[in-house]
Amino acid sequence: MQAVHNIAEICARHGITDVVLSPGSRSAPLTLAFARHPDLTVRVVPDERAAAFIALGMAQAQQRAVVLVCTSGTAGLNYAPAVAEAYFQHIPLVIFTADRPPEWIDQLDGQTIRQRNLYGAHAKGTFDFPVDTSHADAKWHSARIVNEAINLAQAKPAGPVQVNVPLREPFYPKQGEEIRYEQDVKIIRDGGTETSLDAFSKESITNQPDPNTLFNRTLVVVAQHTLDAELTEALSVFCRRSGATIVADVISNVGSEVSAVSFQDIFLAGPNPEFLRELQPELLITVGNSLISKALKQFLRKYPAKKHWHIQPHTQPVADVFRSLTDVFRVNPAVFFQELGPAFSQENRLAAYPFSGNWQAANRRATDLLASFFSAEAPFNEFSAFRMALEAIPELTALHLANSMAVRYANILGLPQGRQIEVFANRGTSGIDGCNSTAVGAALAQPQRPVVLLTGDVAFFYDRNAFWHNYPTPNLRVVLFNNHGGGIFRIIDGPRQQPELDEFFETHQALTAENTARDFNLRYFPVSSFAELESALPVFFAPETGAALLEITTDSKTNAEFFEHYRTTVKTSFS
Repeated sequence: MQAVHNIAEICARHGITDVVLSPGSRSAPLTLAFARHPDLTVRVVPDERAAAFIALGMAQAQQRAVVLVCTSGTAGLNYAPAVAEAYFQHIPLVIFTADRPPEWIDQLDGQTIRQRNLYGAHAKGTFDFPVDTSHADAKWHSARIVNEAINLAQAKPAGPVQVNVPLREPFYPKQGEEIRYEQDVKIIRDGGTETSLDAFSKESITNQPDPNTLFNRTLVVVAQHTLDAELTEALSVFCRRSGATIVADVISNVGSEVSAVSFQDIFLAGPNPEFLRELQPELLITVGNSLISKALKQFLRKYPAKKHWHIQPHTQPVADVFRSLTDVFRVNPAVFFQELGPAFSQENRLAAYPFSGNWQAANRRATDLLASFFSAEAPFNEFSAFRMALEAIPELTALHLANSMAVRYANILGLPQGRQIEVFANRGTSGIDGCNSTAVGAALAQPQRPVVLLTGDVAFFYDRNAFWHNYPTPNLRVVLFNNHGGGIFRIIDGPRQQPELDEFFETHQALTAENTARDFNLRYFPVSSFAELESALPVFFAPETGAALLEITTDSKTNAEFFEHYRTTVKTSFS
């Protein structure tokens, strides 16, 4: 088992610090190797689906790889939703799946499935650990495989990598036998590459036909992106020099720092074509992964730019989201804007002012609309309650937004200004299946930082096993908006017009979170009115409160009526 024990040593030498494993017998040699290593923190999460999302949340927070370990059989299949999310969101996970030796596959042995290449196209790579490592060449091969897997997981674009480890009995060391980690184990480091704009790219930028018109109507759209101070500064300088307009989703992590337009979901929903044509760009520059804003996507498809440049530092294929893609620049986005900025002058900025002014004016109108809309008296509803909770979030919070309505509400409302809130959401696949677990992982990875999850009831109850572990998370706050069903289906066009809405789409459920809070030792705050919510929020978010769950109960039909009132107000204001 020496080559198996060396896996833990290689991981530690590569700077990995955290391991999440789920118990099992076949994986015992891996479990013991990781558990006894002095430089690794190992946490046990029984539910593999929750374990994988917890590991994802940790890797996302730390921006380095986290190891997953599971036993043979269907255990590894339960990692699949998180593996897909990690793949599309470029989060590094190194997954060790214990397996039976190959001669016992398809022989009706227990806990045995076909585990090779378990995640298919949703893993960056898959490796088969040697069955027998007694020969020196096989031992060298085994160490090389682990190094290659870790380097591949962390190389840009980062992502999940599987190492399938066939293991024979005996799995456990004899009494008194120590696990030894070889200090001369093979380590292969990959420093990656740092690139700048090459001469051809610079020339293609500066030699654009009719550059004055092109650069006078420049729109920079920042989609989901990790917090990057260098990119934020480069964008700020670029826009000051060029007069370009930045539009940023709430998950871009650049908005408030660069005076970005952030209320595009409001004013782009208006039906006035003349107004929308005034916002049509000549040049569109995009950065990041997926966009939340459906209104922005539809606008840029209907009013496409003449040129669309996408900036990304790796060789992965680029999605033509707006059907207007013309150029791809494979360079660090911060470097791109740093090198492009000096090409612009004060004259360029002045020429771009009418276009940028249109966007900024629309953004201000949307800001005023929100303020006046929520100042009016209204019945207790989810949208208003969400706004109150968002406004109460503490400084320096890691804010996790569950999929469905939570992330959409946040994109409409925007973040409180000046609080340095970093936003996370599982928008790689946009599933509801691991929202709790991802936030738990973040809380474990950064115990000194407030971690807040805003979630709906279906996403919350679907992932209750996120809390089924033995590790304290006093910095975690979960705000649960419980409308007793999939309330989004009562809001979006299509399902809400169908007679089957109640039973087959919204799917009413009668659960409350009180038992969950008691089972997992979360301090419980139930509210069902504006007064109760206003009273609960300061206590709920107080640092001394500890891990807590705020359940905001609303009526689904009232929520839908209020949101429809909001949409009507927007259409009228921007008609």
